[in-house]
Amino acid sequence: MNKASRNKASRDKPTGILSYFTRHHTIANLLMVIMVIAGVFAFPNMRAQFFPDTIVDDITVTTSWSGAGAEDVDRAIVQIMEPTLLAVEGVASSTARSSEGSARINLEFEPGWDMSRAADDVQVAVDGITGQLPEDANDPRIRRGAWRDRVTDVVITGPVGVDQLGRFADEFVVHLFAEGVTRTTIRGVASPSTIVEVPSLSLIQHDITMAAIADAIAEEAVVDPAGDVSNAARVRTGVAKRGADEIGNIVLRSNPDGSKLRISDVGTVLVQGIDRNRAYFVGENPAISVRVDRSEQGDAIDIQRTVEDVAADLTATLPEGVSIDLIRTRAEAITGRLNIL
Repeated sequence: MNKASRNKASRDKPTGILSYFTRHHTIANLLMVIMVIAGVFAFPNMRAQFFPDTIVDDITVTTSWSGAGAEDVDRAIVQIMEPTLLAVEGVASSTARSSEGSARINLEFEPGWDMSRAADDVQVAVDGITGQLPEDANDPRIRRGAWRDRVTDVVITGPVGVDQLGRFADEFVVHLFAEGVTRTTIRGVASPSTIVEVPSLSLIQHDITMAAIADAIAEEAVVDPAGDVSNAARVRTGVAKRGADEIGNIVLRSNPDGSKLRISDVGTVLVQGIDRNRAYFVGENPAISVRVDRSEQGDAIDIQRTVEDVAADLTATLPEGVSIDLIRTRAEAITGRLNIL
């Protein structure tokens, strides 16, 4: 082969990374083996999740003003708060909504902004303008946006009282927390409220006002810290009275004859617990739902497996007829997609 032919063959010879592997089969096979081995080692460390992680960079400020119209709310609350909130460092945009009796301002921050710092800055800004709001308006509430990815819902139901189901739900959540599942939300139970009903006739007969009754309850229902006696002892004043009988026995005043006028003498104390409009039912039995969410580093399949194990262990200790069931689980769907992949 002459020199011209060699130069032409050299120019026609393919170049590049792909042509290199076509000429060196051993290197190509070795690279394939390395990739397979790396995939085998990486697969157990892959997190299974239904949706990708989402960063939420927003904070919502809400204020309620009972009885005010939307225009009054916008003029007296939104137009005062929004300019100050827009001046908070890191705020990219805001959206305000005025409705009857309430105002809502949503702040979006720059991508990657420190949201813990943002929440503190918003709180400082709100504290600085609270005095400019209407006197009968409630203090603004600040809520930081949160991203949640549901893993499953757990339903606890049975022929027992809702208060007992609530205790079972609390115990279930504590067990989940001990196993590393920390994002749970209990739904379907309302906090108990104590109501004192006093007829107007009783107020007249006993010459007492509702304000006096409210003050007496406030003094007895809360305990206050009174300081430290030593490094190992702490003193509190008062006794927290929360039950119906305890509130009924609160003394309103001492009569000249030595007798005492108590709340139970002038009114009726009622403890109302569960509101059916907010409670869940499975058939005729009350139920409580526990939502389990995945954290940013959590694996949905592993979390559901943990929830199933905790539910099985707790079910063995529950009264007859009480069950713990998992619904709206996503692990099966995730597993199916992985199998297809």
